Amino acid sequence: MAFKQITSAKNSYIKELVLLKEKSRARKKSGLFLIEGVREIGLAIKGGYTIDTLLFYPELFSEEQLNALTTSQHNTIEISKEVYQKLAHRETTEGVIAVAKANEFSLINLSFKNKNPLILIAEAPEKPGNIGALLRTADAANIDAVIIANPKTDLYNPNIIRSSVGCIFTNQIATGTTSEIIQFLKENNINIYCAALQASKNYHTQDYTKPTALVVGTEATGLSEEWLESSSQNIIIPMQGEIDSMNVSVAAGILIFEAKRQRNFL
Repeated sequence: MAFKQITSAKNSYIKELVLLKEKSRARKKSGLFLIEGVREIGLAIKGGYTIDTLLFYPELFSEEQLNALTTSQHNTIEISKEVYQKLAHRETTEGVIAVAKANEFSLINLSFKNKNPLILIAEAPEKPGNIGALLRTADAANIDAVIIANPKTDLYNPNIIRSSVGCIFTNQIATGTTSEIIQFLKENNINIYCAALQASKNYHTQDYTKPTALVVGTEATGLSEEWLESSSQNIIIPMQGEIDSMNVSVAAGILIFEAKRQRNFL
């Protein structure tokens, strides 16, 4: 099959895609973002994302692989090595990039199949690597939702997509202000367990078999006072070494899998 070809990195459309790769403002304005890699694109399609355009470099990604990746209707463009290198974010190259339509991460879109939902909430995480690790952990435990309070980083940042290994597409995600999220939790009768040092009980002594939100903050500042005032119970992971905190994604993993253990991993 003959595809449209773009061979110059100075092409106006390619310049637009470079902006999508590099600038959060461009992603928000257009409602589009880039996905690189076979697994990530496949997970996005499985997760209901709409692919606007697929770009492939034929020396790395064949037409046969292209047909196997997706059967939906979209634009397909064959690109040169120069163009691919301009758009690719990763050093390990697979030769395919998708332009996808962004989803709205709205609280009102959350729906729970489970009447006892288990939710992870992270307040103001900044580092893409931490956000990606949180999403991987949430996917591994198959929890009901991940909510980011007061987000500092655009979730379609290529570093988050990469560090989450595509789990941004496999989790049910919402964002909102701390106040909006607390109101949502209270309206849905979801217990709030805040990971904090103050007035805390050891995490493994609490009952997470009812509707539960596990709330974690940053290592630097912890959770805001608003969360602590709304907490059903503050919880703590006992530290047995010299330091009094651990990486947020590690802490979240410990809390989530204790809740899953109590629920018999259902």
